Amino acid sequence: MSALGAVAAAEGALFRPLSAEDGEQQPAEIESLCMNCFRNGVTRLLLTRIPFFKEVIVSSFACDSCSWSNTEIQSAGRIQEQGVRYTLAVTSRQDMNREVVKTDCATARIPELDFEIPAFTQKGVLTTIEGIIDRAVAGLEQDQPVRRATDEETASKIDEFVGKLKQLKEVHSSFTFIIDDPSGNSFVENPHAPQKDDALVVTRYRRTPQQAAMLGLEGEELDEKPADSAEDLRNEVLQFNTNCPECNAPANTNMKLVQIPHFKEVIIMATNCDSCGHRTNEVKSGGAIEPQGTRITLRITDPSDMTRDILKSETCSVEIPELEFELGMGALGGKFTTLEGLLKDIRDLVSGPALSSDPSASIFGLAVGLGVSQLAERAGLLFQVEKNPFTLGDSSTPSRTEKLREFIGKLQEIIEGKTKAHFIMDDPAGNSYLQNVYAPEEDPELKVERYERTFEQNEDLGLNDMKTEGYESEGASGR
Repeated sequence: MSALGAVAAAEGALFRPLSAEDGEQQPAEIESLCMNCFRNGVTRLLLTRIPFFKEVIVSSFACDSCSWSNTEIQSAGRIQEQGVRYTLAVTSRQDMNREVVKTDCATARIPELDFEIPAFTQKGVLTTIEGIIDRAVAGLEQDQPVRRATDEETASKIDEFVGKLKQLKEVHSSFTFIIDDPSGNSFVENPHAPQKDDALVVTRYRRTPQQAAMLGLEGEELDEKPADSAEDLRNEVLQFNTNCPECNAPANTNMKLVQIPHFKEVIIMATNCDSCGHRTNEVKSGGAIEPQGTRITLRITDPSDMTRDILKSETCSVEIPELEFELGMGALGGKFTTLEGLLKDIRDLVSGPALSSDPSASIFGLAVGLGVSQLAERAGLLFQVEKNPFTLGDSSTPSRTEKLREFIGKLQEIIEGKTKAHFIMDDPAGNSYLQNVYAPEEDPELKVERYERTFEQNEDLGLNDMKTEGYESEGASGR
């Protein structure tokens, strides 16, 4: 039985309702066959949320007969729209303790040793950077006794390489650790969250056809519409069948082409699931990438600023200098909401879903229930940072918990209009928008800047290798 199937079978134990007095969720226990001694052991499954990331299923098996044990993780969500690459400069022993989620389709590399763990050679794991190196060392040393008897030269080279891997754990010199996951479901912890980590670079990219085939994804062929049907699309709400991203039950997705005043057209897609009540919406730009990037700066001076409409594309990053906070592109996806709605989404992302004001924000939000959330809001309580797994256990530090509490408190003051701040949107594609309430006149608190994209930004948008003029003549001459 797979982990996801086991969770569905143990739904009553795993997704039991939580109350204000309730503690952490208890794992579901399922009797399973031990693949070492072929006797029955116990598999424990726990659905947990990784802060600033997503939900994962942690599976732990233990056999009382032969003492064999095994731990794996599986993503509880769907394959993301973009792949992700984490590049970390490891400079201290503290970096070795960073939490890492590595799915089975992710590749781990250490360029300094020309070392690579290919995709699908290991099961998904929730561990640390030191743990990944230990697993690699254990795998290399597994067949060494046989190699020493049959191929002494190869065994000695592997021993030498294993020694270099073990030296990395002491961090006598810095090295680079890279995780590349086409599914977008791997993760490397940022211990300075929600502030930016200078040692960690997160890059999101479009999957190649080969990577999509490796993940079992098939490209969708879109039927071309006649030119005279464009006006019909603007006045019609299209509906197509899909599956709920939470419970995988059949659901309907509505799609509408909307014209934003003084801006451009966007496509809004909304999915409602009648089975579990999950609701989600996503915004895509209906136009082309602009010739220049856009940087929008709003000085928040009045609570009425919270009602301004916002279009945040998936290529847009958000910054609040007063909080030293930066939200990278790709996070939260495309959003068409108000400034208050976007700030609340950021608050929920940072604080976790323990007492989210939207009970359908996550699986745990469903379990919390609207009543507890409303009581917490009325009492003016901060969101429970203690529900964050990284603030619990032996690895937690009081300073980290206090830092998150302080950040959430300041962000809440901005949402309530008690604190003035600057809200900055930086979109290299130029497809983001912040409402000018004085339009068509200039807004004294709103500043819109156009800038030339850098080579790296064009590379992220896939523009450097794109040619739309003169390609036909070059193709004919090359034949």
